[in-house]
Amino acid sequence: MLHVSRLSASYGAITAVAELDLAVADGTLVALLGANGAGKSTTLRAISGLHRPVAGSVTLDGAEISALPLHRVVRAGLAHVPEGRMAVAPLTVEENLRLSRAARRGAEAALLDRVYALFPRLKDRRQQVSGLLSGGEQQMLAIARAMMTSPRVLLLDEPSMGLAPAIVDQVFAAIVALHRQGQSILLVEQNAEIALGICDHAYVLRRGRVVAQGDGAALRADARVLEAYLS
Repeated sequence: MLHVSRLSASYGAITAVAELDLAVADGTLVALLGANGAGKSTTLRAISGLHRPVAGSVTLDGAEISALPLHRVVRAGLAHVPEGRMAVAPLTVEENLRLSRAARRGAEAALLDRVYALFPRLKDRRQQVSGLLSGGEQQMLAIARAMMTSPRVLLLDEPSMGLAPAIVDQVFAAIVALHRQGQSILLVEQNAEIALGICDHAYVLRRGRVVAQGDGAALRADARVLEAYLS
């Protein structure tokens, strides 16, 4: 579904991602792991077009998207939930969701029903302005907004960041539910234990390069990988 080939991204003279290859098969959950500064978030930003790569190819369902403007990337079927959540604070929860739906055509009511089933707390707060939501509720809203675009592939960047453990459990329960529904997901997550416990495949980055990859359960059981790159 998503194929990234020899992707490189830089900030001035600093190379953040170097000739990176990865793939997300249809309906799979793939984790991208590594220590702080490994290039994980830059990889997601380069894939989605928030940061233009200096080299490489990004294809979605066989079509090249790396040169497309952002609105066409979304319409092609790629949704990115970056760090920071970025809700439109003066708008209500439901207004935020309807605003996201404007990026794609389709049955809005059915999508609202789907995201409210995924996050019942958002349904309870659908008329509340989003700027008054808790951090966990804003993370739920960020994922729900992305799902309103009917993505073929969902990019999630550090969904557990800054959240209480109980809320992390709720957010990841929703991610697992999406995966079971067949949603293709590329997940960046600092908590390697959680990510490796739910992913089908994982890539481990170090200084912008893939240094290990494999089945999530196998990597989780490999003490050498955990100690060398994820501790």
